[in-house]
Amino acid sequence: MGRAFYKMTGSGNDFVFFDARTEGPGELAEAGTIQRLCRRGTGVGADGVVFLIPSADADIGLRYYNADGSLASLCGNATLCTSNLAVRLGAVAPGGFTIATDAGVVQARIRDGLPEFDLPPASDLAPEFSAIPRRAGERRLGYVMAGVPHVVIQVDDLEHQDVVGRGRPIRYDAAFPAGTNVNFVARQVDGRWAIRTYERGVEDETLACGTGNAAAAILLNAWGEAGDQVSLLTRSGQVLDATLCRDDGVLSPSLRGEGRLVFRGELESL
Repeated sequence: MGRAFYKMTGSGNDFVFFDARTEGPGELAEAGTIQRLCRRGTGVGADGVVFLIPSADADIGLRYYNADGSLASLCGNATLCTSNLAVRLGAVAPGGFTIATDAGVVQARIRDGLPEFDLPPASDLAPEFSAIPRRAGERRLGYVMAGVPHVVIQVDDLEHQDVVGRGRPIRYDAAFPAGTNVNFVARQVDGRWAIRTYERGVEDETLACGTGNAAAAILLNAWGEAGDQVSLLTRSGQVLDATLCRDDGVLSPSLRGEGRLVFRGELESL
């Protein structure tokens, strides 16, 4: 107790941050402690916990835990928040820096006032993923590894989509031994794309998912529905921008969006 923390949000995807560069996470990284920290109503409340850590391979490192206490290799919005916080703490220069994640080292920067980073190259792209049968009102269903696994479903009616009821069975389907995130996308009347996500590790719908936005951009592009620049409206009302780059057949997405410091606090009891 008495440990300082930062509460941050990336388009409504919220996190408890600890600067663990000089003092390690200790028992704060235990699954039970993370669950209590993330519990809304009795804890700080968050979708996950992030530790800023030193790295021999990058300017700064991060370790991300889901709200259920499980370690995740990558979280897009947590990485955007890390980028902003690292600059605010004077740990990196805003023009360009590297972040070590459990999915590898990524390049990051502050561009036009917002954090941006380059995700690892996408893999296992399947624009038509037949292992999961489509239902009425679902136009397309695809899969891609965008740092972490994602199913993306294009639907007719996003507002009335049962994100949990449809997303949870897919998340635990035998086709995904390690589980998967499930995203639903639809074109809005104004022509923009909107997205809702069932997030693995949170086991519920979240207000935004950064890697989910990158995955959706990749599938929308593969389906011929969008170009290399894709903006998606998240459930929080914030927009996340994805840029797709190709080099010798390798597709690498970049993600840009909010990484806002909400408040600073100090733990007293959990």
